[in-house]
Amino acid sequence: MIDDPRLVAFERLLTIMDDLRAKCPWDREQTIESIRHLTIEETYELSDAILANDMDEIRKELGDLALHLVFYSKIASETNSFDISDVLNGICEKLIRRHPHIYGDVEANDPETVKRNWEQIKQQEHKGEKSVLSGVPTSMPSLVKAMRMQEKAAQVGFDWPEKSYVWDKVEEELQEFNEAEGAEKEKEFGDLLFSLVNVARWMNINPDDALESTNRKFKKRFEAIETYARKQDRKLTDMSLEEMDEVWEQAKVK
Repeated sequence: MIDDPRLVAFERLLTIMDDLRAKCPWDREQTIESIRHLTIEETYELSDAILANDMDEIRKELGDLALHLVFYSKIASETNSFDISDVLNGICEKLIRRHPHIYGDVEANDPETVKRNWEQIKQQEHKGEKSVLSGVPTSMPSLVKAMRMQEKAAQVGFDWPEKSYVWDKVEEELQEFNEAEGAEKEKEFGDLLFSLVNVARWMNINPDDALESTNRKFKKRFEAIETYARKQDRKLTDMSLEEMDEVWEQAKVK
Protein backbone atom coordinates (compact mmCIF):
# COMPACT_ATOMS: atom_id res chain seq x y z
CA MET A 1 0.00 0.00 0.00
CA ILE A 2 1.33 3.43 -0.99
CA ASP A 3 1.38 5.86 1.94
CA ASP A 4 3.41 8.69 0.38
CA PRO A 5 0.80 11.37 -0.51
CA ARG A 6 2.88 12.45 -3.51
CA LEU A 7 2.73 8.96 -5.00
CA VAL A 8 -0.94 8.60 -4.14
CA ALA A 9 -1.73 11.84 -5.99
CA PHE A 10 0.34 10.82 -9.01
CA GLU A 11 -1.32 7.39 -9.16
CA ARG A 12 -4.72 9.14 -9.01
CA LEU A 13 -3.80 11.31 -12.00
CA LEU A 14 -2.66 8.25 -13.96
CA THR A 15 -5.95 6.48 -13.22
CA ILE A 16 -8.00 9.51 -14.28
CA MET A 17 -5.99 9.76 -17.50
CA ASP A 18 -6.72 6.10 -18.24
CA ASP A 19 -10.44 6.76 -17.70
CA LEU A 20 -10.49 9.87 -19.89
CA ARG A 21 -8.61 8.20 -22.70
CA ALA A 22 -11.03 5.27 -22.65
CA LYS A 23 -14.33 7.08 -22.12
CA CYS A 24 -14.14 10.76 -23.10
CA PRO A 25 -14.78 11.51 -26.81
CA TRP A 26 -12.51 14.57 -26.82
CA ASP A 27 -9.61 13.05 -24.87
CA ARG A 28 -9.83 9.83 -26.88
CA GLU A 29 -9.30 11.57 -30.23
CA GLN A 30 -6.28 13.65 -29.20
CA THR A 31 -2.80 12.98 -30.60
CA ILE A 32 0.66 14.12 -29.59
CA GLU A 33 0.48 16.68 -32.39
CA SER A 34 -2.98 17.98 -31.49
CA ILE A 35 -2.11 18.91 -27.90
CA ARG A 36 1.29 20.45 -28.67
CA HIS A 37 -0.06 24.00 -29.02
CA LEU A 38 -2.00 23.56 -25.78
CA THR A 39 1.21 22.64 -23.98
CA ILE A 40 2.85 25.80 -25.28
CA GLU A 41 -0.11 27.86 -24.07
CA GLU A 42 0.01 26.24 -20.62
CA THR A 43 3.73 26.97 -20.38
CA TYR A 44 3.14 30.65 -21.04
CA GLU A 45 0.34 30.69 -18.48
CA LEU A 46 2.75 29.25 -15.93
CA SER A 47 5.25 31.94 -16.89
CA ASP A 48 2.61 34.64 -16.30
CA ALA A 49 1.81 33.18 -12.87
CA ILE A 50 5.50 33.13 -11.94
CA LEU A 51 5.98 36.75 -13.03
CA ALA A 52 2.94 37.72 -10.95
CA ASN A 53 4.35 35.76 -7.98
CA ASP A 54 0.90 34.17 -7.62
CA MET A 55 1.61 30.89 -5.82
CA ASP A 56 -1.97 29.65 -6.14
CA GLU A 57 -1.91 30.15 -9.91
CA ILE A 58 1.56 28.58 -10.13
CA ARG A 59 0.17 25.50 -8.38
CA LYS A 60 -2.74 25.30 -10.81
CA GLU A 61 -0.58 25.79 -13.91
CA LEU A 62 1.90 23.16 -12.74
CA GLY A 63 -1.05 20.80 -12.45
CA ASP A 64 -2.01 21.55 -16.05
CA LEU A 65 1.54 20.79 -17.22
CA ALA A 66 1.59 17.58 -15.16
CA LEU A 67 -1.58 16.56 -16.99
CA HIS A 68 0.16 17.13 -20.32
CA LEU A 69 3.15 15.03 -19.24
CA VAL A 70 0.80 12.16 -18.40
CA PHE A 71 -1.29 12.75 -21.55
CA TYR A 72 1.68 12.48 -23.94
CA SER A 73 2.94 9.39 -22.15
CA LYS A 74 -0.47 7.72 -22.26
CA ILE A 75 -0.82 8.34 -26.00
CA ALA A 76 2.68 6.98 -26.64
CA SER A 77 2.01 3.88 -24.54
CA GLU A 78 -0.86 2.94 -26.84
CA THR A 79 1.60 2.38 -29.69
CA ASN A 80 4.23 0.84 -27.39
CA SER A 81 6.55 3.77 -28.05
CA PHE A 82 7.11 4.56 -24.36
CA ASP A 83 5.10 5.04 -21.19
CA ILE A 84 5.26 7.24 -18.11
CA SER A 85 7.73 4.94 -16.35
CA ASP A 86 10.12 5.26 -19.32
CA VAL A 87 9.82 9.05 -19.14
CA LEU A 88 10.48 9.25 -15.40
CA ASN A 89 13.23 6.62 -15.34
CA GLY A 90 14.89 8.40 -18.25
CA ILE A 91 15.11 11.72 -16.46
CA CYS A 92 16.21 10.02 -13.22
CA GLU A 93 19.08 8.31 -15.02
CA LYS A 94 20.09 11.55 -16.74
CA LEU A 95 20.13 13.46 -13.44
CA ILE A 96 22.32 10.81 -11.84
CA ARG A 97 24.76 10.80 -14.78
CA ARG A 98 25.01 14.56 -14.90
CA HIS A 99 25.46 15.06 -11.15
CA PRO A 100 28.65 13.07 -10.54
CA HIS A 101 29.45 15.40 -7.63
CA ILE A 102 26.38 13.93 -5.90
CA TYR A 103 26.31 10.35 -7.19
CA GLY A 104 30.02 9.92 -7.94
CA ASP A 105 33.43 11.11 -6.80
CA VAL A 106 33.69 14.36 -8.79
CA GLU A 107 34.13 17.63 -6.88
CA ALA A 108 31.97 20.61 -7.80
CA ASN A 109 31.60 23.26 -5.13
CA ASP A 110 30.05 26.09 -7.12
CA PRO A 111 27.18 26.46 -9.63
CA GLU A 112 29.46 27.33 -12.56
CA THR A 113 31.46 24.12 -12.18
CA VAL A 114 28.23 22.12 -12.02
CA LYS A 115 26.97 23.75 -15.24
CA ARG A 116 30.31 23.20 -17.00
CA ASN A 117 30.39 19.53 -15.98
CA TRP A 118 26.79 19.13 -17.18
CA GLU A 119 27.69 20.34 -20.68
CA GLN A 120 30.83 18.21 -20.85
CA ILE A 121 28.94 15.09 -19.80
CA LYS A 122 26.22 15.90 -22.31
CA GLN A 123 28.77 16.11 -25.10
CA GLN A 124 30.30 12.79 -24.02
CA GLU A 125 26.87 11.16 -24.10
CA HIS A 126 26.45 12.25 -27.69
CA LYS A 127 30.04 11.26 -28.53
CA GLY A 128 30.63 14.65 -30.13
CA GLU A 129 27.98 13.98 -32.78
CA LYS A 130 25.84 16.94 -31.76
CA SER A 131 26.68 20.61 -31.50
CA VAL A 132 27.01 22.20 -28.08
CA LEU A 133 24.13 24.42 -29.22
CA SER A 134 21.87 21.61 -30.43
CA GLY A 135 19.97 21.56 -27.14
CA VAL A 136 18.65 25.09 -27.71
CA PRO A 137 15.17 24.74 -29.27
CA THR A 138 14.80 26.35 -32.70
CA SER A 139 11.37 27.75 -31.78
CA MET A 140 12.56 29.34 -28.52
CA PRO A 141 11.94 33.12 -28.35
CA SER A 142 14.95 34.92 -29.82
CA LEU A 143 15.96 36.84 -26.70
CA VAL A 144 16.02 33.71 -24.53
CA LYS A 145 17.69 31.74 -27.32
CA ALA A 146 20.54 34.26 -27.53
CA MET A 147 21.15 33.96 -23.79
CA ARG A 148 21.07 30.15 -23.81
CA MET A 149 23.45 29.90 -26.77
CA GLN A 150 25.88 32.25 -25.08
CA GLU A 151 25.66 30.28 -21.83
CA LYS A 152 26.30 26.97 -23.55
CA ALA A 153 29.24 28.32 -25.55
CA ALA A 154 30.73 29.87 -22.40
CA GLN A 155 30.49 26.57 -20.53
CA VAL A 156 32.98 25.01 -22.95
CA GLY A 157 35.36 27.99 -22.81
CA PHE A 158 34.13 30.16 -25.70
CA ASP A 159 33.73 33.47 -23.87
CA TRP A 160 35.31 36.86 -23.34
CA PRO A 161 38.13 36.87 -20.74
CA GLU A 162 36.59 39.74 -18.75
CA LYS A 163 33.62 42.13 -18.65
CA SER A 164 35.44 45.09 -20.26
CA TYR A 165 35.68 43.17 -23.54
CA VAL A 166 31.91 42.66 -23.49
CA TRP A 167 31.28 46.41 -23.22
CA ASP A 168 33.84 47.06 -25.97
CA LYS A 169 31.84 44.73 -28.20
CA VAL A 170 28.63 46.66 -27.45
CA GLU A 171 30.30 49.93 -28.43
CA GLU A 172 31.66 48.33 -31.60
CA GLU A 173 28.22 46.99 -32.57
CA LEU A 174 26.56 50.33 -31.80
CA GLN A 175 28.99 52.13 -34.10
CA GLU A 176 28.40 49.59 -36.86
CA PHE A 177 24.65 50.00 -36.43
CA ASN A 178 24.91 53.79 -36.71
CA GLU A 179 26.99 53.49 -39.87
CA ALA A 180 24.84 50.83 -41.55
CA GLU A 181 22.31 51.62 -44.25
CA GLY A 182 19.39 49.82 -45.86
CA ALA A 183 18.98 46.11 -45.14
CA GLU A 184 22.27 46.08 -43.21
CA LYS A 185 20.64 48.21 -40.51
CA GLU A 186 18.47 45.29 -39.35
CA LYS A 187 21.42 42.90 -39.29
CA GLU A 188 23.53 45.29 -37.26
CA PHE A 189 20.64 45.89 -34.85
CA GLY A 190 20.50 42.13 -34.27
CA ASP A 191 24.23 42.11 -33.54
CA LEU A 192 23.76 44.99 -31.11
CA LEU A 193 20.96 43.16 -29.29
CA PHE A 194 23.06 40.00 -29.12
CA SER A 195 25.95 41.92 -27.56
CA LEU A 196 23.60 43.50 -24.98
CA VAL A 197 22.30 40.05 -24.05
CA ASN A 198 25.92 39.12 -23.46
CA VAL A 199 26.29 42.06 -21.07
CA ALA A 200 23.22 40.86 -19.18
CA ARG A 201 24.67 37.36 -18.92
CA TRP A 202 27.95 38.67 -17.54
CA MET A 203 26.04 40.71 -14.94
CA ASN A 204 23.81 37.75 -13.96
CA ILE A 205 20.73 39.49 -15.34
CA ASN A 206 18.12 37.49 -17.20
CA PRO A 207 17.47 39.72 -20.25
CA ASP A 208 14.02 38.25 -20.84
CA ASP A 209 12.99 38.99 -17.24
CA ALA A 210 14.45 42.49 -17.53
CA LEU A 211 12.58 43.24 -20.76
CA GLU A 212 9.34 41.78 -19.40
CA SER A 213 9.63 44.03 -16.36
CA THR A 214 9.96 47.02 -18.67
CA ASN A 215 7.02 45.79 -20.79
CA ARG A 216 4.82 45.63 -17.71
CA LYS A 217 5.98 49.06 -16.57
CA PHE A 218 5.20 50.54 -20.00
CA LYS A 219 1.78 48.87 -20.05
CA LYS A 220 0.86 50.21 -16.61
CA ARG A 221 1.89 53.78 -17.45
CA PHE A 222 0.27 53.80 -20.89
CA GLU A 223 -2.96 52.45 -19.41
CA ALA A 224 -2.85 55.37 -16.97
CA ILE A 225 -2.95 57.70 -19.97
CA GLU A 226 -5.93 55.79 -21.39
CA THR A 227 -7.74 55.99 -18.05
CA TYR A 228 -7.11 59.73 -17.88
CA ALA A 229 -8.50 60.18 -21.41
CA ARG A 230 -11.65 58.18 -20.60
CA LYS A 231 -12.31 60.24 -17.47
CA GLN A 232 -12.02 63.37 -19.59
CA ASP A 233 -14.32 61.79 -22.20
CA ARG A 234 -11.62 62.29 -24.80
CA LYS A 235 -9.83 60.16 -27.35
CA LEU A 236 -6.11 59.54 -27.07
CA THR A 237 -5.66 61.16 -30.46
CA ASP A 238 -7.15 64.38 -29.03
CA MET A 239 -4.42 64.60 -26.38
CA SER A 240 -1.16 66.40 -27.03
CA LEU A 241 2.14 64.65 -26.46
CA GLU A 242 2.82 67.07 -23.63
CA GLU A 243 -0.40 66.01 -21.87
CA MET A 244 0.46 62.35 -22.32
CA ASP A 245 3.94 62.92 -20.93
CA GLU A 246 2.50 64.67 -17.87
CA VAL A 247 0.19 61.75 -17.07
CA TRP A 248 3.05 59.33 -17.79
CA GLU A 249 5.27 61.09 -15.24
CA GLN A 250 2.48 61.01 -12.67
CA ALA A 251 2.04 57.29 -13.22
CA LYS A 252 5.75 56.74 -12.58
CA VAL A 253 5.45 57.83 -8.97
CA LYS A 254 2.38 55.74 -8.15
